[in-house]
Amino acid sequence: MPNTREPTLFHAVEAYLDRIRPALIADGGNVELVEVCADGTVKIALQGACATCPAQLATVRIGIEEPLCDRHPGVSAVVAV
Repeated sequence: MPNTREPTLFHAVEAYLDRIRPALIADGGNVELVEVCADGTVKIALQGACATCPAQLATVRIGIEEPLCDRHPGVSAVVAV
């Protein structure tokens, strides 16, 4: 299991990604949760079409980071690795 600040935050982030994953898959992509760091940074790996999509920054910021930060105060940032 990846290093996490607290397992419940890891699972909450994974649950959110599971909610948006069908839309990403429909466009030929996907997202994988890599790590939730001690400072609240969430590391994700964009896969498939998402990895090379010109709108990937918008997907990360608007579709993933903003909702996660709003729902979970322990999340400080989301970065694609």
